Amino acid sequence: MSVVSRQAPAVWGKVPPRLKNFTGREESLGKLRASIASQPTAVVPHALHGLGGVGKTQLAAEYAHRHRDEYDLVWWIPADQPVLVRSSLAGLAPYLDVPPASSSGIEDAANAVLDALRRGEPYARWLLVFDNADQPEDLLELLPQGTGHVLITSRNHRWEGVVDTLAINVFDRAESVEFLTKRVPQAISREEAERLAHELGDLPLALEQAGALQAETGMSVEEYLGLLTERTSQLLSEGKPSEYPVSMTAAWAISVESLKGKMPDALYLLRCCAFFGPEPIPRDAFTQVRPEVRAQLGPELQTLIADPIATSKAVGELGRFALARLDIPGRTLQIHRLIQALLREGLSQDEQQVLQHEVHVLLAAYAPDDPDDQKNWERFQNLLGHVEPAGVRFCDAPAVRQMALNVVRYLFSSGNLVSQRTFAEEFLQTWSTRSGEDHEDVLSMALEYGNLLRELGRYGEAAQYNEQWLIKAEKSVGPDHELTLRFLRGRPADLRASGNFRRALEVGEQALERCQQRFGDEDRATIRALNNLALDYGLSSRYQKAKELHKRAYMGSSALDQSSMANAWTGLARAVRLCGDYAEAADIGQDAHAFALSTIGADHPWTLRAAKDLSVAWRRLGDLEGALELATSTHARLVSLYGLDHPDTLSAAMGLANVLRTMGEAQQALDLAADTVRRYPRVYGPQHPYNHGCIGNLAIMRRVIGDPEDARRLNEEALEGLDRSLGRDHHYTLTVTTNLASDLALLGELESAVRLGRGTLRRLSALLGGEHPMALLCAANLSADLLAFGEQEEAAELYEGTKSAYARTLGLDHPDVRVFLDGRHLDADFDPPPI
Repeated sequence: MSVVSRQAPAVWGKVPPRLKNFTGREESLGKLRASIASQPTAVVPHALHGLGGVGKTQLAAEYAHRHRDEYDLVWWIPADQPVLVRSSLAGLAPYLDVPPASSSGIEDAANAVLDALRRGEPYARWLLVFDNADQPEDLLELLPQGTGHVLITSRNHRWEGVVDTLAINVFDRAESVEFLTKRVPQAISREEAERLAHELGDLPLALEQAGALQAETGMSVEEYLGLLTERTSQLLSEGKPSEYPVSMTAAWAISVESLKGKMPDALYLLRCCAFFGPEPIPRDAFTQVRPEVRAQLGPELQTLIADPIATSKAVGELGRFALARLDIPGRTLQIHRLIQALLREGLSQDEQQVLQHEVHVLLAAYAPDDPDDQKNWERFQNLLGHVEPAGVRFCDAPAVRQMALNVVRYLFSSGNLVSQRTFAEEFLQTWSTRSGEDHEDVLSMALEYGNLLRELGRYGEAAQYNEQWLIKAEKSVGPDHELTLRFLRGRPADLRASGNFRRALEVGEQALERCQQRFGDEDRATIRALNNLALDYGLSSRYQKAKELHKRAYMGSSALDQSSMANAWTGLARAVRLCGDYAEAADIGQDAHAFALSTIGADHPWTLRAAKDLSVAWRRLGDLEGALELATSTHARLVSLYGLDHPDTLSAAMGLANVLRTMGEAQQALDLAADTVRRYPRVYGPQHPYNHGCIGNLAIMRRVIGDPEDARRLNEEALEGLDRSLGRDHHYTLTVTTNLASDLALLGELESAVRLGRGTLRRLSALLGGEHPMALLCAANLSADLLAFGEQEEAAELYEGTKSAYARTLGLDHPDVRVFLDGRHLDADFDPPPI
């Protein structure tokens, strides 16, 4: 991205340079401008449609340059691969004041960009160019709405009838002559230009090839036409079918032959570039190649890239012969897709295989090792457009397959889940066919795909898929192989998502033990297994054990990346809160949130989870204003990033509903909680404990607004589900029985309320300890029910004991304690933790 002169747009990104020799096209430019200017307030996309080589891209670039003072933002998007469209859109995020891909992920950043363009904030006058689009259905959902303009270039005739299209044909003769006389000034007469244009069929790309060759070599028009006639006859006699005009093929062949005579190394480099994608090729892919990688290349390429002077000269020659477009500041070179295709057509099958493999090796050497490190993401993005066109999935070389795995992991880490799914599915299918499902590379890709399914919220499918591949890994590479242990380490998450907390704990313990035996205590794999097991203990109501394990994971988190460290830190704060130490939890949670904000950004998933947990800690501590402010902003961010049905959004929504209820906003809390309860089964299924816990929250709100009958019905429904899935001696279940006792008391069924309250208090004291805030809450409510029921002595004894315990723990000024001292019932709510 570059910012140009004062009259230029505030944002001017990735637009190709203006051609010095741009010629003609005035009629097409005029029609395009008139059509765009006449559009209504809503965006009407316009497409430049025509054959390859007629100059659609150059025409779009010329339009952008001519009219740039009419726009606040101009952005160029390579559109032939859907994965590049989302990434390019996401690149706009920092300039539109929306969360960047580094914090929210590529998919969410792209969606936020589309929303900002639709709203016209901060820029209402914008132009987006989607270059080399293919199928309309691949792109339509990514075209922005709003008050700006959209321009598309495509060879695909199917855009006609979908958007307003303008057919771009070859030059007319006058334009051809004008172009050649500009391209080869003082070296070609008008008559010679007429003859040359006629023989080349007025195709702009062919004219550029011919003009560049004559300008570079001084070849006369007579000599060039003779060679063109000879080459055309040869091509026609060979009878090779081709989608390209014979004139273009002949012109290209002459340029290639001349390049070969002047610098054979440049020709080899050009042929190599034919097997990259048509997107810009990083020059570092040729110039920063380690010696051990060079040894895997053929002798021609080895010799060339070993000499940086020769490499630079070869690249320069490709530019001078108009066979490549050079971006000197960006350090890239780009070959027109038509020239790439002609180069490939001119090679034997064996030659193609050699060059294609060399490109695979170069891409693998260019790719960074760590896809989770944000510093490497730009480099991964640079190679992304070459993975599919280069046929990387058909290469069996270990280094190339590792690069492919890293690309898929990069897409996951950067949040580009749609593209990750496409790549992972293609690699899995191809590798399974070529190597068999028991190959380590196939197992590795299956592991990435399983993690993707879980992240997409397809929990049932993920659980079944990951279990099948875990079994395959154990059989293929053994139970103690790193891959098997990674599958095993992820298995508890699938079980947690299904609601089987007991089995998750069992598998989590196995995973930790086996990671310790295989890697030792300090390895990052072991630390992650330890952190996962802490989650399982927390979901089993064994909070002291969870706290111990989270603390160990946090102490070892220096071996982890920053997002994993934020995860461990937040987990520790949550465990401390669940143990009942609200002040300490708030302190730790505030530190964890500050760390996440400063390292991984405000909109990273683990930053938002830290914020949600900190809001809960503040609410439990009694800082309701702070809790409400943080809960509101966190929920809003999650809705913007992920939508209403994402697990993190649902958890934040329930937390916000709880704090709203606590502050007296009963109806607003009820509406939000009711909507969230309707959404939870879509994510987890109807029998998940989280669903029942949230139904319990809804019951509280029904009672608060004056409907204890419905509250009782909801609590009984929740209790039945929790008894079935978790048993009675679980924090979630006992939370519901505590609230159900309040319903019964309000309905006048005091005997039942007391009986249920006594049993609940006994179980809570045994499970969490007698001075845990949840046990004290239950005791506070029971003391009021005992008094109303006529058990005055027992009520007084319990009241005094509870008051003393509150004085030692929360303090008598805590909002919950004040409710207790007033003789009113307290509500026990549920905050769903992350899976």
